[in-house]
Amino acid sequence: MHSNLYVIIGAAILPAIAWVVFIWWKDKYQREPISYILRGVAYGIISAGLAVALESLIIALGLVPEPHGYIGALWKAFMGAAVPEELVKLLMLWLLLRNNPYFDERFDGIVYACCIGMGFAGTENIIYLISNMDTWESVAIQRAIFAVPGHFMFAVAMGYFYSMLHFGDMSWQNRSRILWVPVALHTIYDGLLFMASLGTIMAGLLVLAFYVFCYFMFRGGQRRIAEHLKRDKEDPNQVAYHSDKS
Repeated sequence: MHSNLYVIIGAAILPAIAWVVFIWWKDKYQREPISYILRGVAYGIISAGLAVALESLIIALGLVPEPHGYIGALWKAFMGAAVPEELVKLLMLWLLLRNNPYFDERFDGIVYACCIGMGFAGTENIIYLISNMDTWESVAIQRAIFAVPGHFMFAVAMGYFYSMLHFGDMSWQNRSRILWVPVALHTIYDGLLFMASLGTIMAGLLVLAFYVFCYFMFRGGQRRIAEHLKRDKEDPNQVAYHSDKS
């Protein structure tokens, strides 16, 4: 008899909820309204459905054949996952922020992108755990340690560059980074796992490379978070920072 479905769903969404609370709490001086945080998560849930539809279309068109080598595995990671998923997340971020009166700090872009990313990750977790009912506990642990934080870091990168554009950096380099940086991170993340799953003699090294990549991706995400928090604090237009008496 399978474990209670509610327990499985809880295990799927709790890591995503924890990351939403974390990024909202980091926004110390002018936290975003809960209603907009929840809206961002809802947009992320919608993006998961759109991504499934887009990925199904890509597969139906024969653009992502089953990989038989490293190049094929990287292509599957790029076209079969990274591009459609990050593209729909960016669409949802644009819809969420285009008329958002609370998007008044650089860090806000990261907050909202992460809400969307965690809505996506939580929904994806539910699908994975229900699809692996017999081994859901191990799948839940693995995804809580790697997949959910991975989507969080893809979102940090997207929100970071989105805010750079919103607050004045209109260069084409920055415009392109809004999409290509999270796509690149996502491609490398999935690509290393797909290549390792081919079962070649290099599998062990590829898994090690995956761990190293995750470490540096998380370090980079922490740095981007700190940079925008610092920019907001040093910006004389951010009154909330300068009115703090502590």
